[in-house]
Amino acid sequence: MPRRPRILIVGGGIGGLAAALALERQRAEVIVCEQAPKLSEIGAGIGLAPNAVKALRALGLEDKINAAAYASEFAVIRSWRDGRQISRAYQGDYREKFGAPSITIHRADLLGILADALRSTDIRLGQRSIAVAPNGNGAVARFADGTDIEADLVVGADGIHSKVRESLFGADAPRFTGCICFRGMAPAEAVPRDINTGDVTLWMGPRGHVVHYLVRRGELLNIVAHIDSDAWTEESWTRECDVSEVTTTYARRNSALTRVFPASASWYKWALYDRDPPERWSKGRATLLGDSAHAMLPYLGQPRWRSRMAACSPAPLPAPPTISTPRLPLTRRCASRAPARATITLRRRWRGCAATCAMPGASASAATRPCSRPGGSMTTTPGGSWRNGHGTQGPRASLLSPPPRPI
Repeated sequence: MPRRPRILIVGGGIGGLAAALALERQRAEVIVCEQAPKLSEIGAGIGLAPNAVKALRALGLEDKINAAAYASEFAVIRSWRDGRQISRAYQGDYREKFGAPSITIHRADLLGILADALRSTDIRLGQRSIAVAPNGNGAVARFADGTDIEADLVVGADGIHSKVRESLFGADAPRFTGCICFRGMAPAEAVPRDINTGDVTLWMGPRGHVVHYLVRRGELLNIVAHIDSDAWTEESWTRECDVSEVTTTYARRNSALTRVFPASASWYKWALYDRDPPERWSKGRATLLGDSAHAMLPYLGQPRWRSRMAACSPAPLPAPPTISTPRLPLTRRCASRAPARATITLRRRWRGCAATCAMPGASASAATRPCSRPGGSMTTTPGGSWRNGHGTQGPRASLLSPPPRPI
């Protein structure tokens, strides 16, 4: 009887655990190595478009996700100055249109649901990867404590500063976008009652925008504020700042927005980075997933979900490479998905640039960034048909083989 494939995933974030669950369901032997001392996520929200919900459905998690999330009936765009409604898109019929709803969820809740669903996966905490080397029919991951782990496949899900990527393709630097973000999380009851928090709301204005939406069954309001600026380049998601910095930055905005900011007791800021789309992200029996492969900006409503989509593409799990399995599946995976990932990465970059270039008062850095629209026409805003129609199409999932057609 052939043995089970042994797969090592470097990184225990949302993408890494989603991949682990998908592979576990196919009876692979899965090891997840995470450098942090515990599995944890930042205090921030994430939007799950219908295609993302379908990916979670393929993993058997849809009911638990829906129970922990919040479903807004409308997505609204408002003017920064007078608060007038620019557009209002109905999301209540997304299940009928796209086969799944559009929901928002706290990242920690999502990570917890994924972790709780794992049964046989070996999770090893405090394991910081420093290198990965393909070797013959497998790959070896090396860690800071001096240990090595050999597997039939090593998956790098270790983020934009991926050590796995650096080992496979050499060192390079992510690209600073000229944009910084502030994020806060407020109890919904702390927000002034005359402010509408039930809709996903995007406030468009000069040099940036602010979005807020409910998570955790409507108990918390997630707030993310983008501003075009070269004054801050640190990428850390855990750098705290005072609320006064946020209120000063957006002082000229409508009071229905600025009165939301003090409701969050803690604020954080970070600089946005991305990378140019890679030509490939696999080498031998080592591959990349999520931001380690194609770091993307959060401007098309699903900043992290391409990694979960990769983990949930319908395909059988190949036999272990010790039985002369060819390396073709990983090569095909890159070839089939690279064009789609490149298009999405560039569209997100264009989207962020357009949000500032088109507004009065845009900074010089925004005005000089490339703003050409990639990939032709994109009829997604605000309804999102282009992205929402993409999803998993079957109950099985694999990292090792591509779907019948690119997604």
